[in-house]
This record gives sequence, structure tokens and C-alpha cells, in this order.
Amino acid sequence: MATYLVTGANRGIGYEYCRQLQARGDRVIAVCRSTSEALQQLGVQVEAGIDITSDASVAELPKCLGDGVIDVLIHNAGIIQRVTLDNLDFDSIREQFEVNALGPLRVTQALLPHLQGGSKIVLMTSRMGSIADNTSGSSYGYRMSKVALSMAGKSLAHDLKPRGIAVAILHPGLVQTRMTNFTSSGITPKESVQGLLTRIDQLTLENTGTFWHANGEVLPW
Repeated sequence: MATYLVTGANRGIGYEYCRQLQARGDRVIAVCRSTSEALQQLGVQVEAGIDITSDASVAELPKCLGDGVIDVLIHNAGIIQRVTLDNLDFDSIREQFEVNALGPLRVTQALLPHLQGGSKIVLMTSRMGSIADNTSGSSYGYRMSKVALSMAGKSLAHDLKPRGIAVAILHPGLVQTRMTNFTSSGITPKESVQGLLTRIDQLTLENTGTFWHANGEVLPW
């Protein structure tokens, strides 16, 4: 039984990660700012009240782990706010950087003592953070913050490889969640997480730092 810590666990992809992991017999630590009834009913360990943009809040997170080891750290928490060239809301852009890029790095640093050789780190980024794949522009805060997150993941992959810790940079696909207004063009969270868990299970030190689609496609930077 492996121990997984999932941020942004109260709904959407984060909740589905927790549900599928718990169902297959893994130990789950679900981290979120506010819990949900559905998450509480899963029977996993819930650590609510954690704000990944706050140094003080994140500093509380290791206390709930004791001497425990995290086998897989999944950085799922994220936000998207529409920022166009005609409406450049710099406060929104900063907020998206804080949540999407700096938050995962902050949490990783805080939890490094709980990672060991063989542990894995998963950064949930987006195809919208691919420079080569940007064919429509706009979405400045979201795109820029996800590029930054992917770069952080690539650096972590290099820095942590000597410690035996592998890093995956994952795009979940277009998923029917609140973040996408439950788009009818997307796949279900269940389908997405099934693919994501396959990528995580196949993550090794040999392929650390790879930018994958949930379906296994290697995405361009």
C-alpha cells in the first residue's frame, strides 16, 4: 500500500484521484482549503484549511504527517481565470502564478523531508502551457503560470534525480469539471484519472521530467 498526498482534493480531478486511489487500496491524504461532503464520505485522511499560496499555512502540512513517508505527491490544486489582451488583469495573473506555479513549489519544499528514494512528484499542468502548441493565444495568466509550473517540474526532475525521486509533468486532457464549465467536448474525470494513474505508475528515473498527456502522448514544450 502506497501513500499518496493530493492537493486540490475536494472536487473534480483531485477528488477523482482520491476516489480511485482509495478504491485500489492505497492510502490517501487529501489536502484542500475547504473540504466537501463527497470527499468526507470517501474515508480518506482529509487535511482541510491548507492554502498553498501561504508559507505559514503550508508549514502546517508536515505536522499532520508525523514521520510518515509520501510515496507520490500529486500537485493538483489550480485555478483558471480568463485574461485577454483587451482586459489585462494583472492581479488575476499574479494570483494564477501564486496558485498554479509557486504553490506546488512551496509544497514540494515543505514536504521534501517526507520524500525518499523511489518517491514520485506529479505536477498537473496543461497543454495550454505548451508554447509550441499555442495556436489561439489569450488566457495570459493561465498559460504563463502553467509554463512556469512545467519549468519548475523540469528543474525538480534534474535536482531530485540524484535522490531517487522522479517527476512527472501531466496534462489531464479536456475534462468535464467545473474549471471547464463541464464542457460536453471533454472526457470524464474518471477517464482522465485512469490515464493519469497509468502515467504515474509508469514513471521512473529514466523518464523523469517528461511532459505527458494523460493518454500517453508526449507533449511539446
